[in-house]
Amino acid sequence: MAQQEDVFKKIVSHCKEYGFVFPSSEIYDGLGAVYDYGQMGVELKNNIKKYWWDAMVRLNENIVGLDSAIFMHPTIWKASGHVDAFNDPLIDNKDSKKRYRADVLIEDEIAKYDDKINKEVEKAAKRFGDSFDEAQFRSTNARVLEHQAKRDALHGRYSKALNANDLEELRQIILDEGIACPISGTRNWTEVRQFNLMFSTEMGSTTEGSMKVYLRPETAQGIFVNYLNVQKTGRMKLPFGIAQIGKAFRNEIVARQFIFRMREFEQMEMQFFVKPGTELEWFAKWKQTRLKWHEALGMGDKKYRFHDHDKLAHYANAATDIEFEMPFGFKEVEGIHSRTNFDLSSHEKYSGKNIRYFDPELNESYVPYVIETSIGVDRMFLSIICGAYKEEVLENGESRVVLQLPAALAPVKLAVLPLVKKDGLPEIARDIIKDLKFEFNCQYDEKDSIGKRYRRQDAIGTPYCITVDHQTLDDKTVTIRYRDSMLQERVSIDALNGIIADKVNIKNLLKAL
Repeated sequence: MAQQEDVFKKIVSHCKEYGFVFPSSEIYDGLGAVYDYGQMGVELKNNIKKYWWDAMVRLNENIVGLDSAIFMHPTIWKASGHVDAFNDPLIDNKDSKKRYRADVLIEDEIAKYDDKINKEVEKAAKRFGDSFDEAQFRSTNARVLEHQAKRDALHGRYSKALNANDLEELRQIILDEGIACPISGTRNWTEVRQFNLMFSTEMGSTTEGSMKVYLRPETAQGIFVNYLNVQKTGRMKLPFGIAQIGKAFRNEIVARQFIFRMREFEQMEMQFFVKPGTELEWFAKWKQTRLKWHEALGMGDKKYRFHDHDKLAHYANAATDIEFEMPFGFKEVEGIHSRTNFDLSSHEKYSGKNIRYFDPELNESYVPYVIETSIGVDRMFLSIICGAYKEEVLENGESRVVLQLPAALAPVKLAVLPLVKKDGLPEIARDIIKDLKFEFNCQYDEKDSIGKRYRRQDAIGTPYCITVDHQTLDDKTVTIRYRDSMLQERVSIDALNGIIADKVNIKNLLKAL
């Protein structure tokens, strides 16, 4: 685990060093849990958003886009339940004065039992080799069964306390499990209490005439209050979806793990409106569709898993997360929820307006049910960086750090490198870029040895490097070098567009879906 933490620290510093992510307001000592995306980060982030948007809106005739405002009427948040129920259970350690989420402390403890079980399985797999039967081992090994029993008992108790909103019991679990503060190492805990996560501000020119408004904690409500506008103007029939990418804000007290949990973040959400009674069937379909979208990136299918919720939100009748294996364990990158008709019914009640869908086939009006897919852009960004980061020792004893990013998402698609800064080679390199820049994000680099330039491009995940040398002057060929294999081959300048386009176009990812 310590080794994985070291890897994560390296990833964080790599993100800063190569222009992916900077601490916000850094010259003023930063602002907690707020980050800025640098020149490489913004390109990668935009590519992730395009991949999501095209998979949702281009590939589905019945899904359209929306961009709703961050500020909304404050009653919307009363109707959605956020004013009353958008809370985290927090606990303080009296010695370190550090604050933690009680549920996260307990979930980390459950994960420790999972780790112990997995270690036993790994040891046995090495011992028995090809003859190893994992299912049988898990169901018969005494040590595994002991860990599993403790895990299940803790999990059952935790689920019950969470669903009952029993704060005293959550604290008691922390005490009974002997969970210590990672900073002080003591178990000197306060009571658990609830904390609302919404940021509020004032709208209006005078104190007397101002109204309290909230920065939206999710983008979904902007879709719900507009769904009928979209349906009528777009002449949409159920089932149909509305997709949106936008900023959301949560006053996270326990923000941690770099950009994994931030106070200002970006969401990609799609709300899919369906006939009542069909929602669980659509929930199952969207689970598989969304997992396939992640797996198409080629990071390794074993890196993903579903995690069904222990506690359903007040609006849901089914919920699952797609989790990705980060260096600090499996963590949620996307949530799929069956939100029932809670939101639309609530907005109808609070607004006093009829927002029912008229079904021409049944000749009746009703409130649709909703399946939500919600993915954090920043978490997705982090999962891709973590999955792509590799430290390699080469055959000649040298080492390199390479980001094996999916080519379609890489910030820079190709770098063009003149071997020397003379003999007309820079001019040819510039001409290649002039021709290809309309298709791909290109970079020109003439500084340092060719080896150092390759290393720089490896570190930002550039899939292709093109070297212009003296042979180019004779036969108009260049050397193309492939990032992951480091293989080099001679190709004609005219062939470059076709070779690169074949691999870096997002349409190739979309076709795999």
